Amino acid sequence: METKREEEIEDMAPSPPTMGSMQIAGSNGFGHSIDFMSQAYVRNRYSEIDIEEDCLAMNKDRPLPIFLKFEDVEYKVRNSKVSSANPVKAVVSKVASQFSSDQDNHKKILKGITGSVCPGEILALMGPSGSGKTTLLKIIGGRLSENVKGTITYDDIAYNAFIKRRIGFVTQDDVLLPQLTVEETLVFAAFLRLPGNMSRQQKYARVEMIIKELGIERCRHSRIGGGFVKGISGGERKRTSIGYEILVDPSLLLLDEPTSGLDSTSANRLLQILQGLAKLLLISEGYPVYYGKARESMEYFSCLRFIPEIAMNPAEFLLDLATGQVNDISVPEDLSAPQGVLDSEKAVIKYLHLKYKTQLEPKVKEENHQSKKVPEHLQMAIQVKRDWTLSWWEQFIILYKRTFRERCRDYFDKLRLVQALGVAVLLGLLWWKSETGTEAQLRDQVGLMFYICIFWTSSSIFGAVYVFPFEKIYLVKERKADMYRLSVYYVCSTLSDMLAHVFYPTFFMVIVYFMAGFKRTVPCFFFTLLVMLLIVITSQGVGELFGAASLSIKRAGMFASLILMLFLLTGGYYVQHIPKFMQWMKYLSFMFYGFRLLLKVQYDGDELYECESIGGCRPLQSSPSFDMVNLKGGLQEVWVLLAMALGYRVIAYFCLRRRINLCHL
Repeated sequence: METKREEEIEDMAPSPPTMGSMQIAGSNGFGHSIDFMSQAYVRNRYSEIDIEEDCLAMNKDRPLPIFLKFEDVEYKVRNSKVSSANPVKAVVSKVASQFSSDQDNHKKILKGITGSVCPGEILALMGPSGSGKTTLLKIIGGRLSENVKGTITYDDIAYNAFIKRRIGFVTQDDVLLPQLTVEETLVFAAFLRLPGNMSRQQKYARVEMIIKELGIERCRHSRIGGGFVKGISGGERKRTSIGYEILVDPSLLLLDEPTSGLDSTSANRLLQILQGLAKLLLISEGYPVYYGKARESMEYFSCLRFIPEIAMNPAEFLLDLATGQVNDISVPEDLSAPQGVLDSEKAVIKYLHLKYKTQLEPKVKEENHQSKKVPEHLQMAIQVKRDWTLSWWEQFIILYKRTFRERCRDYFDKLRLVQALGVAVLLGLLWWKSETGTEAQLRDQVGLMFYICIFWTSSSIFGAVYVFPFEKIYLVKERKADMYRLSVYYVCSTLSDMLAHVFYPTFFMVIVYFMAGFKRTVPCFFFTLLVMLLIVITSQGVGELFGAASLSIKRAGMFASLILMLFLLTGGYYVQHIPKFMQWMKYLSFMFYGFRLLLKVQYDGDELYECESIGGCRPLQSSPSFDMVNLKGGLQEVWVLLAMALGYRVIAYFCLRRRINLCHL
């Protein structure tokens, strides 16, 4: 962060709290009741900013109270069977599956979940691993929509694009850009997501309050980290993820395992921010086994004659019941004891589900249907389309700064600089002061030109092909929250990467051009450099296309390798006389046009060579190296490369848009 901005933040004070209701749903045995009045910001009493004049303008961006209801929610996934090594068995299995019922082809994850959350309440989801907690949160948050049955309403309105921006979702795995610091992460999120009518000072102040309330002041200037990047601890990363979402006061906040990875002190601090326990939904193997007030859960199971025989934490007791493990728990007499541990666990879960169906579910559904009708003005307000907080250009400026800052450490890596320098010096020494006086010398220099194309083409393709697959999870998360336009992200990503794709080839060519003895004229040098950069930029577009089309690191690398090999073989150096039925391939290769253009810039067809040979001087155009190349002209190749550079990127953008819309976190 710049020193100027740090000083500005230190002198900044938080804005007064805004009023609003919020519901929070979290998994892994955690939940609280809260009349949320921007609680994360109420405690800071150092405000010196007067924004009363902006209050009326900001009302439309206040969080609306949401009455969340979900009834008989079911979700199933298609069984993924491991393909047989025997092809005959695989075909028979596939044919048999087409005749089997839909029930046989799918596995139910959720099996009739019902519940509701009123404004100001927190609903805690509990259950063992694999019981469907995360799946339910994703469905409620609009992240999953296929193969979902049941009714989910927000203020009696079904999920739609207008509700999407009013929902905050803290995922189980913290999805934060690893190269940014904690403060940079929150500041860029504030500038992209907070209302446009807030001033810069108010946005910085909001970030400052979040940092103080979540107790992450000590790591504010540390990188997030992750993977191979050293960064902050898991607890600090989790609190940063939560701050990332509560920064914008969402109407509905969903937290997936918010206390996982936190120590007891951090977890307690988080619970104090979110306050007292309200409702509890206990899930077992996709079935609901309890829904109601958390403090009444022990009494309910005691009435069913499930009583702990030893001193036991209530949360452990509930999770033992959800998994069917009743070793230290007395069970009702009417629950038969089947043979085997697995059968016993299934019997307990089935018994609890049947009791829920008969004793609790009718009451829950009745409460949902008899609950007070949501006021009409709330139903209308929640359907009001929230425009982008910033214009396209404003989003571009902020996102470009974030993208460049996040990637600049990779762009200007010492190893990349040493690689470019080392290869340039090595080639310069191998082709030191090369000449074109004889056919052999000319062929050597043409070979150097083609190798330069190979080196920077492969470097650019593989430098670009992995960008979108690596950033897929971040892009999906931020797009689900409508944080920015996809076109803004794509342009920022392309332009940021283009800096590195331009800098290193330029540095490389300055060294190798004069060491290798190419034409020592200013126009020729700059034309050669511009052609090389045009080839590199086109290569970058090819890499982006295959990265966007696959969004898979493995598949993107495989496709890039195959296409690169195809383009190199048809580039005009290895094979000049391609059979007619294969000649169409070379016209798809940007290497074909780029290499031809380099030759036209560097050599003049009327220039003489072989003057010391028996046959006397000959023009360069007569050389076998230029059999298929007319050294005059060149504008056609320029326009083709420009069209390819633009066309690859346009196709890549639409591929990225289609693929991202199909992705889920």
